[in-house]
Amino acid sequence: MSQITSITSESLQEKIRQLLPSQQGFGEDLQASNVIVPTIDLTAAAEGAEVPEILQTAWDDATGHTRQSASTTTSDIITTTGFWQIDLVAVWQPNGSNVPAITVQIDDGTVTKIPVWQCSYANTGASTSIASAEQRFVVFLRAGRKLQIYTASTNAVIDIWYRQIADVNGTLTNPLGFSPQ
Repeated sequence: MSQITSITSESLQEKIRQLLPSQQGFGEDLQASNVIVPTIDLTAAAEGAEVPEILQTAWDDATGHTRQSASTTTSDIITTTGFWQIDLVAVWQPNGSNVPAITVQIDDGTVTKIPVWQCSYANTGASTSIASAEQRFVVFLRAGRKLQIYTASTNAVIDIWYRQIADVNGTLTNPLGFSPQ
């Protein structure tokens, strides 16, 4: 015969209120039974279709790469909407100015540029010094936006690797050739 026992654990009740906000006004105590009730989980997580982020953002055959060096110019890197994982390495030699050496920016098609990463240096007067930076981040490009590199120094080299990790609606993009089991 099954036995029903009241549970008066505040931590369990708090977790129920947190996970099920519509039940916050529920005034009954939680109850437990010694009868085993099978539960069938029909979510994507239960079937193993969800991929951990570290695997979903892996570099793959769709990884793009570009290098810009020794120029004072702006180059388009990504012109497709969505979420993009970016990894970059920049190396530059101060050239006597105090302006940022390299800028990664979102261009909205007007004169407005939104810098998302920038490296600068202090003007020490020593032309033999070399600076470097490495960074990994994610950018979102909506319609009409593109990601650009701008270099203000003729003594700069930047390597950028990029891969789309989700479309403009947030639907995740798995690495090419990967299909969760």
